[in-house]
Amino acid sequence: MSLRIGLIGAGIMGADHARVFAEEVPGTALQVICDADRKRARAAADSTGALDVTDDPLAVVNSSKVDAVVIAAPDPFHAPLALACIAAGKPVLCEKPLSQDVAKCLAVLAAEEKCGRRLVQVGFMRRFDPSYMEIRSLLVRGDLGKALVFHCFHRNVSPAYDFRAEMAICNSAPHEFDVARWMLDSEIRTVSVCRPRAGGDTAPVLMMLETEAGQLVNVEVNISASYGYDVRGELVGEKGTAVLRAPVHADINLGLKQINTYPADWRPRFVEAYARQNRAWVKSVNTGNPNHGASAWDGYCSTAVAAAGVEALHSGKPAKVELTAKPPFYA
Repeated sequence: MSLRIGLIGAGIMGADHARVFAEEVPGTALQVICDADRKRARAAADSTGALDVTDDPLAVVNSSKVDAVVIAAPDPFHAPLALACIAAGKPVLCEKPLSQDVAKCLAVLAAEEKCGRRLVQVGFMRRFDPSYMEIRSLLVRGDLGKALVFHCFHRNVSPAYDFRAEMAICNSAPHEFDVARWMLDSEIRTVSVCRPRAGGDTAPVLMMLETEAGQLVNVEVNISASYGYDVRGELVGEKGTAVLRAPVHADINLGLKQINTYPADWRPRFVEAYARQNRAWVKSVNTGNPNHGASAWDGYCSTAVAAAGVEALHSGKPAKVELTAKPPFYA
């Protein structure tokens, strides 16, 4: 039988999840799509073959016709809906961040541990991107020696919301925080933040992270890069370096120029990562094995790093990342 999925949120991210399940993930059925705007839910359902629509997210979570839930609603709804899924015993793929509030992340951890099952996977899809995966495999094999420095660049065309430097840290940078923890296999210990004075209100945010293992991670988040969506990375090891390569489908030579085009947003860059992530999540639900993707613990850790980043932004001084002891439940 197909895994019956309830999707909450039919905006850009939710509609893309619906497309991925409909086109890229066998053994699934979109049972219902939920959005506060029923017309938007209906449009997503009509384009992907979903059976029903609603504007009531709790009805999705508690429906006997839904086996598992995808949360792609706005950030403030992530933790409350994840808690509702845990209470209902439903596996959930929750878009990042789990919450921008550390206390709410801890509430999800407590509820999941009390439930006795790891039901939450957080949507840090870069763990499934072929370029990140290949670099990590080089580290695991020892080809690069010990990791020393990880350079990360995250650039958007323009803000998708009223821009504040805090939002760059809490909404965009968690992808970098998570993939750095995963790549380097170490928690982040301290965060330093600065911005160029010449850039005005939309100036890039620059962060320096130090891990417990002594590695350094530098992160640039530029929400107003203008030229295109651009994610880059380079890992520096003792024996060599490895550079992320974005998918390139064609070399364009035209008008005495060689042209390199950029997408307008994240979807073309990470299309394969989303498909792999969602297939892995479905496999974890079907097998009962939660060891695929980012856990609720990983969601909490990225939020704790973001909280330290906001503190460092305002203080102008390095901030320590305060983590609770990791429960054996997430070992």
